[in-house]
Amino acid sequence: MAHIAKLRLLLFSALGPAIALLLLLSFAGYVVVGSNGILAWGDYSRQLGAAKAELKRVQDARADLRNRVDLLNPRRVDPDLSDELIRRQLGVIHHDEVIVPLN
Repeated sequence: MAHIAKLRLLLFSALGPAIALLLLLSFAGYVVVGSNGILAWGDYSRQLGAAKAELKRVQDARADLRNRVDLLNPRRVDPDLSDELIRRQLGVIHHDEVIVPLN
């Protein structure tokens, strides 16, 4: 009986550290394989690269639109652009016409 009591006391005294160790291991597991863990870092890097490429594309498109707006400023309208827009709006541009940029 004394051996069983000692064994039971030993098990109960080891229960707290065992639970703490399991909790610590589960946190370590989440650090490695969790949704925001170390293994997800590569995917986040890939997504960041894709987002930077998309940002660059959108910034280039925005710069093109800003240039077009500047060319249509009422104080100094670009004659070539205004001619192109007027002809396209009125439908007097032909499908076989080629517009040659000067620069």
